[in-house]
Amino acid sequence: MTITQLKYVLSVAEYQNFTVAAEHSFVTQPTLSMQIQKLEDELDIQIFNRSKKPIELTEVGKKIVEQAKVVVDESNRILDIVHQQKGYIGGEFKLGIIPTIMPTLLPMFLHNFTKKYPKVKLIIEELTTEEIIRKLIDGHIDAAIAATPLENEAIKERPLYYEPFVGLIPQNHRLFNNKYITSDELEMEDILLLEDGHCFKDSVINLCRNHKIDNKKGFQLESGSFDTLIKLSKEGLGMTLLPYLHTLDINETDKRYLREFTNPPPAREVSLIYHKSQLKMQLIEALKKTIDGVIKGAIAFSDVKIVSPLQKTK
Repeated sequence: MTITQLKYVLSVAEYQNFTVAAEHSFVTQPTLSMQIQKLEDELDIQIFNRSKKPIELTEVGKKIVEQAKVVVDESNRILDIVHQQKGYIGGEFKLGIIPTIMPTLLPMFLHNFTKKYPKVKLIIEELTTEEIIRKLIDGHIDAAIAATPLENEAIKERPLYYEPFVGLIPQNHRLFNNKYITSDELEMEDILLLEDGHCFKDSVINLCRNHKIDNKKGFQLESGSFDTLIKLSKEGLGMTLLPYLHTLDINETDKRYLREFTNPPPAREVSLIYHKSQLKMQLIEALKKTIDGVIKGAIAFSDVKIVSPLQKTK
């Protein structure tokens, strides 16, 4: 039995197809199939039911896959120990970032990080919170930056900063003349929201007293872009809420539409998150240190009211 064989088993278990698993394992399909067959012969059991389409795990195969995950994780930990002992910060590091954070935060730290740690091959992927949780648990990414708390026991969260919400209110809106706004004044029916799948949308819904979305606008919007929401709002089609860092890029003319909340303002907690197995901790620490160094100059809010990124029902 080898670690390589176990990795092949995990790949087939995930993709439920020998050919696709081989492609993701960077080997030929006959090589992968042969190694899995050798493992099954050695154990004198069948891990996969090959007669099913897609391929399914047998009952004993399910138990083997669960144990294989532990063994492969522990084998990766050995390499981590060696790297930490040598003080080496390098290698491949896969990072997921949610769409409402990537455009503002990534440009702030990416250059500094790559310059300071040139031996790290940073692979960045834009993912929804749901995709991030799944990929962290499956081991397909090493860490992520997302809005928290996520209430997932398998994931550790380390807050990076607290980002207040800011209102963008068109001139024809009932709240335009207010110097500050409050959560009690928000009405779901006249707020432009991001499309489903964005946790910032869920945070906005949780912020409002009335969680029911009663569409009286005469149109239905499906957008993943704050820029689109800003343009529609300026056209008088409704107000919207933005994360604070996103407002820094708004031109001086359009800043007249911005309204801060009364203290303590509603905010999202943005954290660096990773699996509780704590693999590649030297890289995680390097990333957090880099982000801490650049974010403090841009955002210093601490007296805030954290709004959950998970949609709640009332």
